[in-house]
Amino acid sequence: MTAIRSVILVGLFSAKERDHQSRLDALQARVIALGGQVLDRFVQRRSVSDGGVRLMSAPLSRRFLIRPGKLAEIAATCASKNIDAVVFINDLSDYQRRWLADRLERPVLTQADLDRSARGLPTPSRSPHGAGRGREPRRRHR
Repeated sequence: MTAIRSVILVGLFSAKERDHQSRLDALQARVIALGGQVLDRFVQRRSVSDGGVRLMSAPLSRRFLIRPGKLAEIAATCASKNIDAVVFINDLSDYQRRWLADRLERPVLTQADLDRSARGLPTPSRSPHGAGRGREPRRRHR
């Protein structure tokens, strides 16, 4: 896989969170410091609707990743701008990362991935298609 240079930032934020733009600004600065270029940013506000207000402080789940409309917007932007990877400000489970990578057809990173990297944007070792499915072969110790 080639090095990651162009990215889209995505943040899922509670409607109560007022400083979400400054958090995205800090993530963008981190991407730039690692040699990447941010070509777009997307924000999914959670619990803005009447039905979701009661769930605002609940942890993220499979149901609350990204709504289908927002996912379609992100996927279209990835395709039109030839994006190398999508970086989420939120922590994601392995399931969420695989699910998003499959639908966006490119690697999905998190802020934590960037924080662990000191020399540039991390390059995933496997393609997003099929990544993490099944088990890794066991190595025998002799």
